[in-house]
Amino acid sequence: MSARRELTAARAAGAPLGFFERWLSLWVGLCIVAGIALGQWLPAPFQVLGRMEVARVNVPVGLLIWVMIIPMLMKVDFGALHEVRRHGRGIAVTLFVNWLVKPFSMAALAWLFIRQAFAPWLPAEQLDSYVAGLILLAAAPCTAMVFVWSRLSDGDPLFTLSQVALNDTIMVFAFAPIVGLLLGISAITVPWDTLLTSVALYIVIPVILAQAWRRRLLARGQAAFDAAMEKIGPWSIGALLATLVLLFAFQGEAILRQPLVIALLAVPILIQVFFNSALAYWLNRVVGEKHDVACPSALIGASNFFELAVAAAISLFGFESGAALATVVGVLIEVPAMLAVVRVVNATKGWYQAGRG
Repeated sequence: MSARRELTAARAAGAPLGFFERWLSLWVGLCIVAGIALGQWLPAPFQVLGRMEVARVNVPVGLLIWVMIIPMLMKVDFGALHEVRRHGRGIAVTLFVNWLVKPFSMAALAWLFIRQAFAPWLPAEQLDSYVAGLILLAAAPCTAMVFVWSRLSDGDPLFTLSQVALNDTIMVFAFAPIVGLLLGISAITVPWDTLLTSVALYIVIPVILAQAWRRRLLARGQAAFDAAMEKIGPWSIGALLATLVLLFAFQGEAILRQPLVIALLAVPILIQVFFNSALAYWLNRVVGEKHDVACPSALIGASNFFELAVAAAISLFGFESGAALATVVGVLIEVPAMLAVVRVVNATKGWYQAGRG
């Protein structure tokens, strides 16, 4: 590993949680209030925005999603893929939890809570859509925010970089098949052309654009890259919040009728976060990986690439769907839930080291 790649990895791990990221749940809550209020007071402009579609893709949302995702994908160094062999056991745990446990456990939790336990308190016509949204959320492992969680838990930056690069590579090929399979098992009709279009628009094209931009900036030096990332970093949060205002402008009527829906949707998401993080953390301990590898491995298994999930839900099911609302609940609880996981892995370092391997 060259000194430059080590420096890149360390910087990719990022600084501690920034002001906007730390208070993300508050901003999402304010967007809920603003979106609902604007949707009730000024419905006509939002209806115009909702009709601006090309091939079932809403153009304003598509542009916002690109602004949201591309700065995050610029942090990913796909050149770090060869580093996965240095921590083969940790990578194996990450892949097992992210791709063989997480989506399928969420599908089971969605069936248990949405279609069974909570069904009497949820609108019957939206049950399938809620299940679909939860599946979309679980089928997209986290990308950029993992760098932050890893930093807060003193995770190995090279391992973090390599596992994010590997997960993003797999996501290009696995997201659509896994979503299609689980929606089919759940008896939910999936428009495959729209699903594949979503993968192209919100994974493939942003990855290509982000990596091309990244290489161009790095060709001018690391300082130029760092300066650009500092400048465009807030774009992601701004675009996310604008998307949420649009979404809740359309969801407002349903939420006002049944405000309990958000709390009920949060239950399976929270269970999934803590179950998958605990499983990955424990498995890394069993196979003898170091604590600074176990932490980012557990954290990427627990968090979600919610920007992609929101975009796919809107494309597949529309602004007013339960699927879109379910993915946004994931955004609402992401930061407090992940900070709780960070605290747990930091507090249990002694226990982990005592029983490793």
